[in-house]
Amino acid sequence: MIEETGQVVEVQGGFAWIEHERSSTCGSCSVRKGCGTSAIASVLGQRRVRLRVLNHINARVGDQVVVGIAEQGLLRGSLAVYAMPLLGLFAGALAGRFLGTSLFALQSDGLSIAGAVTGFAAALFWLRRFSRRKQQDASYQPVALRRHISTG
Repeated sequence: MIEETGQVVEVQGGFAWIEHERSSTCGSCSVRKGCGTSAIASVLGQRRVRLRVLNHINARVGDQVVVGIAEQGLLRGSLAVYAMPLLGLFAGALAGRFLGTSLFALQSDGLSIAGAVTGFAAALFWLRRFSRRKQQDASYQPVALRRHISTG
C-alpha cells in the first residue's frame, strides 16, 4: 500500500476530498544540480493537490488522514493509461502498413499514418470505458485509511 497524508477539505457521501502538498525528494539527492526533475520541481514549486478518496473511516472536514492506494491497482491503472495508447498507435501503424503493401500494393506511409491515428483513437476509447468500469472499484481507488496523529 502506498500511503500519503492530507487534510480533508470536503465530504460528499462516501467520498472525501483530500488536499496535500505535492513534494519532491530533490532536496536530498546528490545530483540535483544536473537533474531535469529538479529543474521541473523548482519551476512548478509546491502545489496543493486535491484528490477524491473513499471515506470508510467517516473523516470530517479538517481531519488529517492517511490515504493509501494498492500498489497493484496503481500499477494496472498506470499501465492502462501509458501502455494502451502506445500499443494502439503502433498496432494501427503496423496494420496500415500491412494493408498498404500487401492488399493495395500502394505506398504504405499514408495508410500507416491513418492506421496509427485510428489505433490511437481506439485505444483512447477503450481507456475511457476502462476508467468508467474501474471508477467504483476499490482496488483502483485511493482510500482514507486512518486519521493521522501528528507527533510534533
